[in-house]
Amino acid sequence: MLKGGAVRRAVALVTGGALLLTGVALLVLPGPGLLLVLAGLLVLSREFPGVRRYVDPVRDRALRAADDSVASPLRLAASVLAGAGLLAAGVTWGLRPRLPFGGWATGSGLILSGLLLLGLLLWSLNRARQARRAPATPPSRLGSGSDFEDTDHTVHGRPPTGAPPGDV
Repeated sequence: MLKGGAVRRAVALVTGGALLLTGVALLVLPGPGLLLVLAGLLVLSREFPGVRRYVDPVRDRALRAADDSVASPLRLAASVLAGAGLLAAGVTWGLRPRLPFGGWATGSGLILSGLLLLGLLLWSLNRARQARRAPATPPSRLGSGSDFEDTDHTVHGRPPTGAPPGDV
């Protein structure tokens, strides 16, 4: 019988692996592939620390792609039309079993992809609106994990506050 930790790892492996494989498939099929790859990596990285090194680069590309999808009215309209097209194609494939790969198995996959695309589009739009409302962060604090962290330990040639004399 599996212990609690082994069950949790197995569930993370199955869930993260399914999200990752689905995301990879959706990189070439219609749907939000990069975001599902990111979701799979996030699930896997909780139980498998070696996966963590892939999370940040994929997160950066996924968020950049999400921002690009709503960057202009033309891109936003094209993304909405793509989502609506996936929904329409899903209903058509579901109702027309004589089409290649016809039936509700294919149709439901297309409908799910369309709903995911539209949902993630709304999320991206909301994220972009919040970013426009938020005050700009000063450039000196962007790379720092803490507001109080002094990374180069000197300010204009002087030691940081609290440092022993002569320690530069």
